[in-house]
Amino acid sequence: MGRFTFQAPSNILFEPGASRKIDELVAGYGARRVMLVTDKGVRGAGLTRGAEASLAAAGIEVSVFDDVVADPPSHVVEAAVAASQANDIELVLSIGGGSALDTAKLVAYLAKTPDRLDDIYGVGLAKGKRLPLLLAPTTAGTGSEVTPIAIVTTPTTEKKGVVSPALIPDWAILDPELTLGLPAPVTAATGIDAMVHAIEAYTSKVRKNPMSDQLARQALGLLSANIRRACQNGADLAARSQMLLGSMLAGMAFANAPVAAVHALAYPIGAIFHVPHGLSNALVLRHVLEFNLPAAEALYAELAELVRPGLHATSQAERARAFIDEMASIGRDCQVPASLSAVGIGRDDLKKLAEDAMKQTRLLVNNPRELTLDDAYAIYSAAFDDGSNRSVQAPHG
Repeated sequence: MGRFTFQAPSNILFEPGASRKIDELVAGYGARRVMLVTDKGVRGAGLTRGAEASLAAAGIEVSVFDDVVADPPSHVVEAAVAASQANDIELVLSIGGGSALDTAKLVAYLAKTPDRLDDIYGVGLAKGKRLPLLLAPTTAGTGSEVTPIAIVTTPTTEKKGVVSPALIPDWAILDPELTLGLPAPVTAATGIDAMVHAIEAYTSKVRKNPMSDQLARQALGLLSANIRRACQNGADLAARSQMLLGSMLAGMAFANAPVAAVHALAYPIGAIFHVPHGLSNALVLRHVLEFNLPAAEALYAELAELVRPGLHATSQAERARAFIDEMASIGRDCQVPASLSAVGIGRDDLKKLAEDAMKQTRLLVNNPRELTLDDAYAIYSAAFDDGSNRSVQAPHG
């Protein structure tokens, strides 16, 4: 067994209503001035109300930054940092989706150090101290509440990541009540995103390890068993709870065994066309799985019964094929758009997408099968039409 390092948050709180206990957690740090990082949709839906009320009752001053948008541009992150410094913030709290949580991570770090955002893109470049950081997700998808990663969109529409243990929060606060109002399309897309985290962690070529493997397997089982229920009945608290737990476990898995080509090909879709991240992943998932099949068949076969319990396939090849088919079935059952063309992407855009995907070297190195520019273009081409019954004929040998 190879050597590995495994990192995770010091504290996790998982229970319905957990967000109403945030004042108790903040009090533990002696903080009197807190910045709440969120977006206008989350705040307008009342999802931050309980936390804000409890903090106010405790006499804690809250500065709200709710200008976060999807795939947060660097200028939004920098504006949030400036606001935190102007208000002499002592602790950063985020309640929201992955974009808000990622922004909060960078605020907590950049508000405390002399580093600039442009200086810390990459792995291990953020080496300073940060402010105390508490994260509460409102979607069961990104797992950002337990990862050392923050993704930013640069002025050139490229997605770049900051990866550092300094970004791992002090508390991950999982309150499934915060996810009850999530619309079915968002539930489906974010849920598939979480499943991709588990799949890519399990098949990661560079840092696959036994702890991530077990977390990925547990996550995939929880997510696949509950995603249809959560989409069909958004008020099903039991299904929502299992989805949120599965998302967190998948986040812990891929934080230590990084994601690969699905994310690499999804990033340009989100950055250029502003397609939500989870949906971007879903659009290319089947086609990347097909491409990886020659290198990952044994691992896909191991995952098959987790997503399709009672599977009767006997051969490794049959189990691997059943795994890919079941992932496609989940997308169909949850009514996820099936093609790039369905979200407004034109065939003439595929070359640019492929070129930008190849810039994601941080992710592509983890893929179980080497992927070239021609391969990326072939995958996007297969995903352009409704390719639910068509394999990728990538030119790479």
